[in-house]
Amino acid sequence: LAAMVFLWGARLSVYLTWRNWGIPEDYRYRAMRDHHGDSFAWKSFFTVFLLQGFLTWFISLPLQVAMASDIPVPWDGLALVGVVVFLAGLSFESVGDWELARFKAKPENKGKVMDQGLWRYTRHPNYFGDALLWWGIFVTALPAPNVLYTALSPLVMTLLLMKVSGVPLLEKRLVETRPNYAEYVRKTPAFF
Repeated sequence: LAAMVFLWGARLSVYLTWRNWGIPEDYRYRAMRDHHGDSFAWKSFFTVFLLQGFLTWFISLPLQVAMASDIPVPWDGLALVGVVVFLAGLSFESVGDWELARFKAKPENKGKVMDQGLWRYTRHPNYFGDALLWWGIFVTALPAPNVLYTALSPLVMTLLLMKVSGVPLLEKRLVETRPNYAEYVRKTPAFF
């Protein structure tokens, strides 16, 4: 379980560092800074940092409960299913990010919609992969005592990605900036 979370975190850290190196502050934080003015520091402390800290704690509950248990999680068929689901999610994230980076690197694609590779099956392979890998962690941890009670953790992560912070925020901007995005939405599922 620790190795799974390490792989997820390391991949995400390397990718985000590579993608954002030398780029100014994320447009969402700039918009918050402009909107809140002098109160930005306090508002971001509560709405960004404390909220993300709480969500990190909540979403990682299956991992925490399993690793805190005195009874080791057995390496059995259920654990293998969880690892396979996790690896499928990690692969979706990795391949989706790689495909999108290659697509964006070509000047002739500026303003176009990415609808090749994994992106022809899901509009958000990276979000789908992230949800999948948290379900994989949950399934792997499931044999540990009391982990079943943490099923809300991957469910909340999935709902946040699909309905709150992932897909809706990104697609609102894409519909405005990509002329063919509405057609892409019509023919391609958001998640799976």
